[in-house]
Amino acid sequence: MNSSEGKLKSSSSELDLDRPNIEDYLPSGSSIQEPHGKLRLRDLLDISPALTEAAGAIVDDSFTRCFKSNPPEPWNWNVYLFPLWCCGVVFRYLILFPMRALVLTIGWIIFLSCFIPVHFLLKGNDNLRKKMERALVELICSFFVASWTGVVKYHGPRPSMRPKQVFVANHTSMIDFIILEQMTAFAVIMQKHPGWVGLLQSTILESVGCIWFNRSEAKDREIVTRKLREHSQGADNNPLLIFPEGTCVNNQYSVMFKKGAFELGCTVCPIAIKYNKIFVDAFWNSRKQSFTMHLLQLMTSWAVVCDVWYLEPQNLRPGETPIEFAERIRDIISVRAGLKKVPWDGYLKYSRPSPKHRERKQQSFAESVLRGLELEEK
Repeated sequence: MNSSEGKLKSSSSELDLDRPNIEDYLPSGSSIQEPHGKLRLRDLLDISPALTEAAGAIVDDSFTRCFKSNPPEPWNWNVYLFPLWCCGVVFRYLILFPMRALVLTIGWIIFLSCFIPVHFLLKGNDNLRKKMERALVELICSFFVASWTGVVKYHGPRPSMRPKQVFVANHTSMIDFIILEQMTAFAVIMQKHPGWVGLLQSTILESVGCIWFNRSEAKDREIVTRKLREHSQGADNNPLLIFPEGTCVNNQYSVMFKKGAFELGCTVCPIAIKYNKIFVDAFWNSRKQSFTMHLLQLMTSWAVVCDVWYLEPQNLRPGETPIEFAERIRDIISVRAGLKKVPWDGYLKYSRPSPKHRERKQQSFAESVLRGLELEEK
C-alpha cells in the first residue's frame, strides 16, 4: 500500500510539473478562485483537474515552452524612446555590424594563413601539429566571440587535459561550443550539419578530435559510443565535451539528459551556461532559422552576455545507475544556471512521441484520477 501511495505521489508531482499555470492566460485582474454570478470557463477549470490539464495542454504545454524564443518587450515604441531606438538600429546595422564583419574576416585570414601550412607541413610531428592546431582553433573562436561583442564571464578553474574525464553542459545554441572552445580546445560530440558548417566540421574541427553523428542513423550511435570510450581513455586527447540534452533548449528549461555520457566510467565535469537576454536571445531554433541567420542576428545585436560556470567534478556513486547519475548532474547544472527541469526527451522535437512516452503520460494521468476518486470515497 505504501509503495502504491508513493507511486501515486510521484505521478502527481510529475503532472504538476508538466501542467502550466492557467491563471497566466486569464485576463489580468481575474482569478480562478474569484466568485462569479454565472458559470464561466475558469469555474469549470477550478472544478475539474482533468479539464485544467486538458486546457493547459492546448494553451501551452511544457515541452513546447522549452523551444520557444521570447519576443522582445516593445519598450522601443514609447514616443520618447522611439527616436533613440531608431538611432540604435542605425548604429548597430551601419557601424557595429561592418566593424564586426571586418574583425571576423581578419580573423579568418589570420587563421587560414596559419592553419593550412601547419596542417600539411607538420604531419611528421604530430605533437607539435596538434598543439598548434588547438591554439589556432581557440584563436578563431575568440574572433567569433569578438564579432558579437561577447561579454563572457568564466567562473571556476579552466579545464585541463586528463584521461577518463568528460565535460557536459546545457545547450542553447551552437555558439555554446564556440564560447567554451575559445578557452579550451574541446573535442565536441555534435550533430553533423550541412553547408559551410558541415565543411568546417569535416576539415578544421576534425583536427581537435571532434566526433560527428546523424541522429537519424541507428548505427551512428554505436560508432559514436565506441569513439567516446576510446577518446576518453587517451591522456593526450583534447577534453571531451558533450551536450547531453541532444538539442538546443531556450536557456530557461532543461530537458532530460541522455545517459551515454554517464556510462563511460569517467569523471563527469558539469558546465553551466546562462545567457543574459537583455541585448539578444542567444537561443537557436534550428527548425526556423539557419545558423548563418542566427550569427547575423548576434552580429547585429548590441552584445552577447553570458556566464559560464565550471562546476565541481562528479563521479558515479555506489549503487547509482547511469540514469540517476545523469539526473543528478542535470540538477547541479539547472540550479547553477537557474533552469527549470521538465521531464521530456529533447529528441521528441524531431520525431513523433513514441508509444512508450504516450503510455507513461496516460498512466500518470490515470493514477491521478484514481487518487482523486479514492479521496472522494473516503
